Amino acid sequence: MLKRFNLKLEPDKRRVICLPLHFSSNEEKTQRIKRIYKNIIKLDEESTQKTYNDIMKEFSNRHKSFLNILKDTFNQIEQHLPDNHQLTETQQLVLASYFVMEYSIEAAALFNPSLVIHPVQDNKDKLKILISLRATGEGHISSIEFVEGYIGQNGELDLIDRESSCNLPKLCVADIEKSVLEFNDDVSLNEQVIFPLTRDESNGIEDVRFVKFEDGNNENSYYGTFTAYDGKLIKSKLICTRDFKKYTIRSMKGSAISDKGMALFPRKINGKYAMISRQDGENIRIMFSKDILYWESSEIIQEPEFPWQFGKLGNCGSPIELDEGWLLLTHGVGSLRKYVIGACLLDLNDPSKVIAKLKEPLLSPNKDEREGYVPNVVYSCGGILHNRQIILPYAMSDSVSGFVTVDVAALVSRMKKY
Repeated sequence: MLKRFNLKLEPDKRRVICLPLHFSSNEEKTQRIKRIYKNIIKLDEESTQKTYNDIMKEFSNRHKSFLNILKDTFNQIEQHLPDNHQLTETQQLVLASYFVMEYSIEAAALFNPSLVIHPVQDNKDKLKILISLRATGEGHISSIEFVEGYIGQNGELDLIDRESSCNLPKLCVADIEKSVLEFNDDVSLNEQVIFPLTRDESNGIEDVRFVKFEDGNNENSYYGTFTAYDGKLIKSKLICTRDFKKYTIRSMKGSAISDKGMALFPRKINGKYAMISRQDGENIRIMFSKDILYWESSEIIQEPEFPWQFGKLGNCGSPIELDEGWLLLTHGVGSLRKYVIGACLLDLNDPSKVIAKLKEPLLSPNKDEREGYVPNVVYSCGGILHNRQIILPYAMSDSVSGFVTVDVAALVSRMKKY
């Protein structure tokens, strides 16, 4: 019924981005800028040029737009300099280099993946797929990355090698209600990094659950629910894109938005958006709304029933539509905080009704998967249906990611009907 691929996505510490250097206060930042400025203007022209050359030699090949990063950084700090400063361009770039830092986005982990069908299908013999992943680096700050790949006619899985360079988007709009991000056309999906940009995301963008949403007008969108974390509070947010080049991020609101782990159905049900949620930390709930951003009520559809889920229950991504019903993959937490993946079926027309359940875990961590940053965990943020197989990426102990296929007929036959 279940087959593991001998394929893993492991964190690569060489994948780095450039971030602004942070200071405890504006006063500290201003004093640092003034101090380094005074030191740079004391350098003779030859020393300044050598410093600049050394910086470019060591770092320019690690970042696609390194020169622009330095120019943008100088523009941001110039206001702290004397009004009559006459820095040459080389001096400006050298000064700017002291106010950016490299950040290894995968230094700790690469995990909690979701998988969707790629918006661009460029091989008639293979299905192109797109995997989103939670990359975690220094300080446990999480961001979103992507990996492209193909599923062959015989179910084989091939991933496109990831680029060594990583790139951040342009921030087109940034206000309290909405952020709009856009990547340059020369940045491939494998190079994209969506890093926390707003205050409520400052400690991480966690566990995005992407799903291809069918709106019936051939204008399909990809929605991803995720948890924004500022170090103290969490907030459920929604990221939307049509082409995985331009993204809009908004906060979800309403009295039913009070926990993490939201998962959107891939189409409307009876004219309303539908979402799997967990408001109380342990039960699986469902909610409906005419507005994708506002959710006011929910109802419990599944409570912990078996020992492997007595700790808590949650979803493992958006429900997958089958002929037999909506397949909802779940995570259950058992003794010693062991996470496993389970499954249930929801009625196609009324998904608030559970019509079948798997009594035992579908996937449990084996001896090669239980060691990691958080031991004894398997977890997914969503898979797809392809040729009556579920293609499911999953995380191993919050460290690395792997893949399984699940035969739908065999899975449904093992479920207990209700």
